[in-house]
Formats: sequence, C-alpha cells, structure tokens
Amino acid sequence: MALSYKARRRWSLVILVIGLPVYIVAAVLVVGLFDRPPILVELLVYIVLGLLWALPFKAVFKGVGKEDPEAEDRSG
Repeated sequence: MALSYKARRRWSLVILVIGLPVYIVAAVLVVGLFDRPPILVELLVYIVLGLLWALPFKAVFKGVGKEDPEAEDRSG
C-alpha cells in the first residue's frame, strides 16, 4: 500500500524529529560499549550507521520536498 503525499510528509517529520535523535543516541551508546577506536574508524562506523538508518525510510522521504503532485493547479 502506497502512502499519500500528505502521509509521507507527516511520517517524514515524525521520523526526523523523534526517530533520528533516538537513533543517534543508540548509535553513540553502541559505539561506547567498545574501547574507543581510532578517530577514522569511529568516523567510518558513524557514516555506515547513518546510511543504514536512512535506507529503510527511502520510500517515505522520496519526493517530500517537491510540490504535491495530487494538488490542483492553483496558479489560475
């Protein structure tokens, strides 16, 4: 079932406002369980975790920044 444009906009806002901070805290806690790796390795881990976070939500964020394709032409 495909989400409507408005539903995708709402879900993307919820994901960014609530989900992203929770994921950041979780990633920092997971990395903190191990001894501190060299800075480049730690940076690589955060980059990979950031990409893994975004992949499941690709369909939600796709096209959200554009105009509503279902809206009527209001230009006159």
